[in-house]
Amino acid sequence: MEQLKQYINEELAVSIELKKAFVQNNSSEIEKAAHLMAEVSSRKGMIFYFGNGGSAADSQHLAAEHVNKLRVKRPALPAIALTTDSSTLTSIANDIDFNAIFERQIEALGKKGDLAIGISTSGNSENVIRALKKAKELGLKTIALTGGNGGKIKAERLADTVFNVENSTVSSRIQETHIFLGHILIELMDKIMMTKV
Repeated sequence: MEQLKQYINEELAVSIELKKAFVQNNSSEIEKAAHLMAEVSSRKGMIFYFGNGGSAADSQHLAAEHVNKLRVKRPALPAIALTTDSSTLTSIANDIDFNAIFERQIEALGKKGDLAIGISTSGNSENVIRALKKAKELGLKTIALTGGNGGKIKAERLADTVFNVENSTVSSRIQETHIFLGHILIELMDKIMMTKV
């Protein structure tokens, strides 16, 4: 039992330190991204979230915080997770390629001035990479959330802003930092929009 308690405390310490280091290294970029989200949302532009596995769940979670609310009551804001429509996802995967599942939806729904947020803990998810490239091609702003060395997304600067959790290669710890970042961005966005009303 003591070994399990020790493990819990060690992992808690790792998670806390990872978030602290991430925020210290990215505070200016976090503020800029929040202003971008506020600008897009204030003119009812769409924010697209997409990723695989746990990152798909985070995409749905964060999109819901736009459409509903997080901490403050305010009008609903346009956002969608490109991970939820099983008919669209499976038809694209079956008829074209699994790597096209997000790209194709960006092509169909994205407009210049919208915002695409791709989440990949490795930075190498091909379907996320292709969607980010398509978004840029169509004039959308792009943000990527990655981890470890940031993979291809960071190395090739495939998004306008890359938030890389660089001090870990453990997917669960990276994802915890990603969802923390997502919540902070939405809370800051709401504060920015409220001061401009």
